[in-house]
Amino acid sequence: MPFMVRLYQRFPVYCSVTYHAGLFQGQGTVWNFSLSGWKLSGDVPLQVGQTCALTVNLPIDERIVVATAIVRWVRGQEFGLETLAIEKQTHSRVEHVIKRLVEESGENIE
Repeated sequence: MPFMVRLYQRFPVYCSVTYHAGLFQGQGTVWNFSLSGWKLSGDVPLQVGQTCALTVNLPIDERIVVATAIVRWVRGQEFGLETLAIEKQTHSRVEHVIKRLVEESGENIE
């Protein structure tokens, strides 16, 4: 796999996720995320190139749904996913959560 620079900074979190891939539903944990991607671990294996939907319980009491994400890498029970389809309002909510996480950490991402 060629080296790729991420477009967005990743933010560490620890939150639950339910993911749906075809007929299968998995439960897991999101370890970090950005505006365009997710690192999670889960109990149902995923494969590179597979698409799935996510329901994520983000910090600050935010539950969001990602309509479509694609698996970009797999390491055992850990998966890197890229967001392909997300509602505009949901994307705005993710931006809001990231802004709050940055403010709480005292980082400056500009």
